[in-house]
Amino acid sequence: MTSRGLNYLLVGVLALFLSACAAKRPDTTLFASARPKSILVLPPLNQTAAVGAPEKFLSTISFPLAERGYYVFPVAIVERMLKENGVAGPEEMRQISREKLREIFGADALLDVAIKKWGTSYIVLSSTTTVALNWKLIDLRDGQELWSYSKSLSEGSGGGGGLIGALVSAAVHSISSVDSDNEVPLAAKLNKVVLMHNGIGLLRGPRLPEPKS
Repeated sequence: MTSRGLNYLLVGVLALFLSACAAKRPDTTLFASARPKSILVLPPLNQTAAVGAPEKFLSTISFPLAERGYYVFPVAIVERMLKENGVAGPEEMRQISREKLREIFGADALLDVAIKKWGTSYIVLSSTTTVALNWKLIDLRDGQELWSYSKSLSEGSGGGGGLIGALVSAAVHSISSVDSDNEVPLAAKLNKVVLMHNGIGLLRGPRLPEPKS
């Protein structure tokens, strides 16, 4: 292949790569025109077998939203208010109309989250923790979807201290996996990576100072 042909090939590959990257960027046209100032977060829909995942996830969501410049209604208070008024679970909470949610809380937008994966798997002497989430931001004023994104994140670890140490470590991990908190820092990282990313995440909120020139 000539150098000119090689250049054409590289340009074509680069164009395909850039177009693929661009396709992954969510459309923020409606988001930019809606300009929400406050966000309400309901307990997430849990599509996994990890019963404790929703409560653990809620501990990771407020910080990145606030850091992105939005007022976030305290998640524990929101959950308690709804439960005290007879709305027990995440599915029932999503049956409440957007008009009613806005009337109760006065929020501009609702962040609806689904937990797709949440857990740690063990293979011989290593473990892999995976968290997969789907985020959807809905305007409570007119019901339009302003932004949505899905992403998963995994982290692995191996045994140490020789073969015997690795076997013991794997056994201990396996025994304690039901009550594992390995997913919490991973969920916090995933929320931060996505929600605060200038290319794929939420647009800058009104409380975020403009970057200095």
